[in-house]
Amino acid sequence: MSGQLPYPASLELGRRLAARLRRSEWILIAYFAYTAILAQILPVRPPIPLLAAALNLAVMGGFLVLAWGESLRGSLLFSVLRDWYPAPLMLLAYRQMGWFAPPRHSHQLERAWVLWDRTLLNDWGLRAAIESLGPVLPAVLELSYLLVYATPLFSLAMLYAYRRRERADRFLTQFLLAILACYALFPYFPSEPPRTVFPGDLFPAVETVFRRWNWRLLGGYGIHTAVFPSAHVAGGFAAAFGMLRLLGERPWVGRFLAVLAVLIATAVVYGRYHYLADALAGLAAALAALGLAVWLENRRPPARG
Repeated sequence: MSGQLPYPASLELGRRLAARLRRSEWILIAYFAYTAILAQILPVRPPIPLLAAALNLAVMGGFLVLAWGESLRGSLLFSVLRDWYPAPLMLLAYRQMGWFAPPRHSHQLERAWVLWDRTLLNDWGLRAAIESLGPVLPAVLELSYLLVYATPLFSLAMLYAYRRRERADRFLTQFLLAILACYALFPYFPSEPPRTVFPGDLFPAVETVFRRWNWRLLGGYGIHTAVFPSAHVAGGFAAAFGMLRLLGERPWVGRFLAVLAVLIATAVVYGRYHYLADALAGLAAALAALGLAVWLENRRPPARG
């Protein structure tokens, strides 16, 4: 038909666009392919298998469209869009894991994990230390937990502000490796947060407005698949490690995010959003992502674009 590329030409165009994909884009493509396949294998309710295949195919096609757009005389607009396109996909990646929530939880893992929390918060006195100044530290921790959602956006904004946008793909690669590894593991560690499994147990004695906001947010947008590993902790530390490494000429950015990551890790356990085991696993995911990102950079140069 007129107006259509012959099949060999279309195939060659596809190959060229694939060659221009960034590392961070390949990571997201691999993740959405994984969830689409998982939806065909695990016992999920219809129409999730069909929805996963269609939606994730469209998401993956979006990367090719943006790469094609940038290839037209090096369009700056499409290049910038490629920097920010992963942002809403992070939320989608998390929400898709809600498809794989089991009909009921045995809470076997949670009963083992909470023993560590009781040791840390009660026996070692962490909860008393946090509450020793009244609502000040609890409010700071809850606010830090709320700010975790902004860490990748803040990091990208700092790269733009300091004219280091060419490093965006390297940052996104490291950040996505950390959080998507956590999401990908959710179906294999079915669990629910301590605030719902052990209501009242180890709960903070100090109530703050930020805590109410967090509970309201999680009540409306949380999933019930798993809490292990903690993607909050993984994301917090991945952003900090990424900025310390990629924006070393502005050390305040990485140091600020490192302090925030420590506060987030403390908040998830103190606020009963996660178990200590989740937080430690999230930190391990961030460290693994750091090592893998450095290895990838040393292995071959990033794709153009």
